[in-house]
Amino acid sequence: MLNGAPESQTIVVVGGGIAGITAAIETAETGYDVVLLERGPSLGGRVARFNRYFPKLCHPTCGLEINFQRIKRNPRIRVITMASVDAVSGTKGNYTVGVKTAPRYVNANCTACGECAKVAETEVPNPFNYDLGNISAAYLPHEHAFPMRYLVAPEVIGTPEADKIKAACAYDAVDLDETEQRFDISAGAIVWATGWKPYDAAKITPYSYDQSPDIINNVEMERLAAHDGPTGGKILRPSNGEPAKKVALIQCAGSRDTNHLPYCSRICCLGSLKHAAYLREQYADAEVHIYYIDIRAHDKLESFVGRVRNDPQVKFIKSKPGHIEIAEDGAPVVCGERTIEREIYAEPYDLVVLATGMQPSAEAPDGIPGGLPGDPDQDEYGFIMPSDDDGIFVAGVAHAPLDVSMSVQSATAAALKAIQAVRVGA
Repeated sequence: MLNGAPESQTIVVVGGGIAGITAAIETAETGYDVVLLERGPSLGGRVARFNRYFPKLCHPTCGLEINFQRIKRNPRIRVITMASVDAVSGTKGNYTVGVKTAPRYVNANCTACGECAKVAETEVPNPFNYDLGNISAAYLPHEHAFPMRYLVAPEVIGTPEADKIKAACAYDAVDLDETEQRFDISAGAIVWATGWKPYDAAKITPYSYDQSPDIINNVEMERLAAHDGPTGGKILRPSNGEPAKKVALIQCAGSRDTNHLPYCSRICCLGSLKHAAYLREQYADAEVHIYYIDIRAHDKLESFVGRVRNDPQVKFIKSKPGHIEIAEDGAPVVCGERTIEREIYAEPYDLVVLATGMQPSAEAPDGIPGGLPGDPDQDEYGFIMPSDDDGIFVAGVAHAPLDVSMSVQSATAAALKAIQAVRVGA
C-alpha cells in the first residue's frame, strides 16, 4: 500500500476452470483489470471434460460458452494459457506474481483450420480424454476450446514431422522456436482457483485399477459417455470395444478412508447416479449395480436419487467391496460382503467404475515444489485456506469439495473480496 492505497488494482486469478473463469468475469465487469492464468492450453477445467453436470444435467457448453463470450467482449480480461505461477512476493495491494509459460508452438495467428493436423503422422495420448485414446501430434485441445487454437506436442519438436506441420500452416502460426518464458505481473490481490484432480485409483491396490482396462474411474466414465470422447459417446469396454451392459459403480473408492482420502467429496454419489442414468439411456437392457456405504445427495438433488432408485434395472447394494479380482477371461470380479444380508459375493462385470474423490490440484505432484508461492495456508488435506487480510483469496474446489453451482458461488464471493482489497480507500 502507498499512503493507504494499493499500488496495483490488477487482480490475478490463478486457474481457468469454472471458478477461475467466474472470478475473472465478475471482477472485470465491475471495472477492474484481471489477468487469468491457466496451466493448460484452454479454459474450462474439469467442467469442460464432463459429459453433463448438475443440477440440470446440461452439457458443459451451456455454462461455459456464455462465459467465453463475456471474456471475449471484455477488454479488461487478459487470458494467458500454458501458464503457471512460480513465485509471489510483496503484500496486499503490491504483489509481484512470477509467471512461467510453457511453449505451445502455435501463436495467435492460428485460425483453427486444422491443416497442421492433417499432415501430422505421430499420435500422442489425448490429455482431454484422460489418455483414453490418442490424438494427432498437432491438435486442438477439444472442439469447444477457448482459445480456439491448436498446439503441437513437444514429442515431435526437432523432427522432420514438425517441419511438415509448420509448412502446412498458411498463416505462419506454427512457431517451432518457441521456448519457455518467464515474466512478472504487478497485482493488488490474488485469487487461487487451482481446482482439483481425481484421486489416483492405482493407490487403492485391492481394486486392481492398473491391472485391467475395464476398471476405470468416474472422470474417465464422463469421457466414455461424451459425444467427443474416445468412443464417440458409446459406453464400451476399453478392453475389447464391446457394449458395457453389466456395470458396477463403486462409491467412496478411496474416500472416507484414513488410508487415502479421509473426507467425503460431496459429488461422488450423485456422479455415480448420473452414470447409471447414462447407461440406462444408452442400453435398454443394461444392468447397473451401485455399491455404497450410504448415499449422500445435498439440497434439491434428493429427487434425482429417487428417480434412479425407481429404475428396476439399477440395483443398490449396501457394501464396501473388499477387492476386485481379474477373471481368466479378463472380466473384473467385484468381491465383498453385502452389509445387510451378510452374504459373501464375487460378481463379474463388463465394466467397473470407481467413484474416486476430489483432491486439491495445489497438492498435485506436478504442482509447485515446496508449496504454493506466497505460502497461503493449506489444511491437512491440501485445500487452500483463505487469508483475506493478506489480499489472497480462494475460490471453488481449491478450498473444499464443491459442485459446479457451489464453485460459482464461491468464486463470486472471492471476486467481491478481491475487489474490496484493491479499491482505493478501502
